Amino acid sequence: MADINLSSVSKTFAGTPALQDITTRFDDGEFIALLGPSGCGKTTLLRILAGFETPSSGQLRIGSREMANAQSGVNLPPEERNIGFVFQSYALWPHMSVRRNVSYPLEIRRFSKSEVAKHTDAALASTGLENYADRMPSDLSGGQRQRVALARCLVSDPCAVLLDEPLANLDVALRATMQGVFTDFHKRTGATMVYVTHDQAEAMAMADRIAVMDQGRIQQFDTPQTLYERPKNRFVAEFVGRGTVVPVQEVTQAGEARQARILGAEVAVQSARAETRVSHVCLRPENLTISESGDLRSKVARVTYMGGKYLLETVTDCGARLFAETRARFDVGAQLGLTITTPWAFSED
Repeated sequence: MADINLSSVSKTFAGTPALQDITTRFDDGEFIALLGPSGCGKTTLLRILAGFETPSSGQLRIGSREMANAQSGVNLPPEERNIGFVFQSYALWPHMSVRRNVSYPLEIRRFSKSEVAKHTDAALASTGLENYADRMPSDLSGGQRQRVALARCLVSDPCAVLLDEPLANLDVALRATMQGVFTDFHKRTGATMVYVTHDQAEAMAMADRIAVMDQGRIQQFDTPQTLYERPKNRFVAEFVGRGTVVPVQEVTQAGEARQARILGAEVAVQSARAETRVSHVCLRPENLTISESGDLRSKVARVTYMGGKYLLETVTDCGARLFAETRARFDVGAQLGLTITTPWAFSED
């Protein structure tokens, strides 16, 4: 396995930037998720890692090997990078059995029969496919086909495994099961894994760190907990989790404590550093408590049952839409008091 280093990597298509100055490091053995909306550049970045695209500028190293360098013209083809790739469409050969699908990459590299059998058996075992080795892809479920695709990319002992929205074609229940398969595999093998998704629940459930991308740039690269609790800007605050970004009207400082006027209420806030200027806060459901003596008056606009609790979308007297959670049911139109508790503050600049 190996770490992955990108230095000032950019990519343009017909003069339009798809990636802009990506400089970051994925550590050896990490499970990394690239998360963002359609067109943010996450798949382009994955394809550059795999060798399917050439960077317009910058350098890529995996371990001690230079894979791509736009200045010198170095760009190793995919077959020389020793990287496994799992596609959204599985890309299985329909005329080959599960065993042949998995072993084929070794066969074309002219491994001996004994080596092919040894590595294929290990890959099938690691993905729980031993009992399906003689079946054809048409006889498998979607989740089983996805495991075949994973086993096929693992059989060559790649230095990294790249996954391009591999669960997008599965139903909700099977996606949850396959999340467990990928997570267990990562723990068992220690493989460096880079996983592209637009589904934040997938990313939050599996990744050690998440790179949130927008307009070809990494907006924030952090652990799931940090992204949720301490977003760096409006895009991350609104894209990750459920919450509302509202402006700070005034800030006062007393030692380490910081107070801010938010929607007309005086509230204690948290921020990265006491000296950092703040302009907005992110109000998550856990920052809002329903109480008659609350800081804000609001009216329930929508009620969604979440299994054991309700998500309330409320509208304050000043027009802000806030989300609160409660175990008690409220009807649409009910008047509520909301108390704000220590939201995260950041600067929009």
